[in-house]
Amino acid sequence: MDKMIMTHELKLFPGCTVTLLLFKDVKNAAELRKKAVEGAIDGALINASMISDAFRKFGISDSDTAVLVVLVDDGKSESHLEDIIRQVEGQQICVQDISSIADVTKIKKFYKVSPPEDKVGNLLDAIVCRMSVKEVL
Repeated sequence: MDKMIMTHELKLFPGCTVTLLLFKDVKNAAELRKKAVEGAIDGALINASMISDAFRKFGISDSDTAVLVVLVDDGKSESHLEDIIRQVEGQQICVQDISSIADVTKIKKFYKVSPPEDKVGNLLDAIVCRMSVKEVL
């Protein structure tokens, strides 16, 4: 398997996959953001009614220099992976290297992870817990 591309099959949705690509030193984040909002990057995002909320929380800002591309493939339509890769003006790196470019302070602030939580678990556990509890509350 190509270490630059990480693909997982969704167990609850047989035939569907999620592919992750990570880029650093991205020079055209503003252009990518505009294309995604306009729907010009096929298969890049989600339902149009949810797009503004998704961008506010997880999307590209014009000044970003690192981009994680998440491509959900239903197995029925043609994959646009190569087209998306060509549109990103940056260096593709291994997805496993995401921790080297992540801003942990911003992540903790966004998910409101407290210092005591750091002592009893890891950051991923805290975030997954937040996401799970949000659905219940």
